[in-house]
Amino acid sequence: MDYGKFKYENAQKAKESRKKATNVVVKEMKYRPKIGRGDFDTKTRKVHEFLGEGHKVKVTIMFRGREVQHPELGRRILDKVAETVVDVGRVEALPKVDGRNMTMVLGPDKQAQAKKAREDAEAAEALLAEGDGASEVAEAPAVDDRAPEIEIAPEIEPEVESPTENETSEAAATAAE
Repeated sequence: MDYGKFKYENAQKAKESRKKATNVVVKEMKYRPKIGRGDFDTKTRKVHEFLGEGHKVKVTIMFRGREVQHPELGRRILDKVAETVVDVGRVEALPKVDGRNMTMVLGPDKQAQAKKAREDAEAAEALLAEGDGASEVAEAPAVDDRAPEIEIAPEIEPEVESPTENETSEAAATAAE
C-alpha cells in the first residue's frame, strides 16, 4: 500500500466534509428595559434580518441598578421580540436570568421561511396572471398598525373679551396719532 496515496485520500475526504459542514454564527442583540419604540423597532428589524440570513440570535436584556428588581419588564420585551420575528424564527432557549442580564436564543425557522417564500411567489404569480397589471397597480399607503392610537383632545379656544366702545375709540385715537 502506498502511504502517500492513503494520506492524500484522507486529506481529500476531510476537505470534503469541511465543505459540507455548516458554520453556525450566533449574533447578539442587546436591549434595555427602558428602550424606546424607535430603538426597539430598529433592533428588532436587525434581528429579523439575521434570522432571515440563517443565523442564530442571542437577545440580551441588560439591567442596571434597581432595574433588576423588575424582570417582568425584560420578559415583556423578549416576548415582543419573539412575537415580531415569528415568521422567520422560533425560540430555541427560553428566557433566563444570568446575573444582571436576561437572555433568550432565537433560531431560524426553515419551515416558516419556506412558507413565506411560497406565499410571496404565489402573490407574484397572481400579479403576472392579471396581465400587465403591475404598471396599473398603485401602491396603497403603508399603515403602521403597531403605533398606538392617540386620542387628541379638542382644542379649547381661550376666551377673549370683546373691547367696549370706549376702548375701541381710545385704540383708534392712539393709532391715529
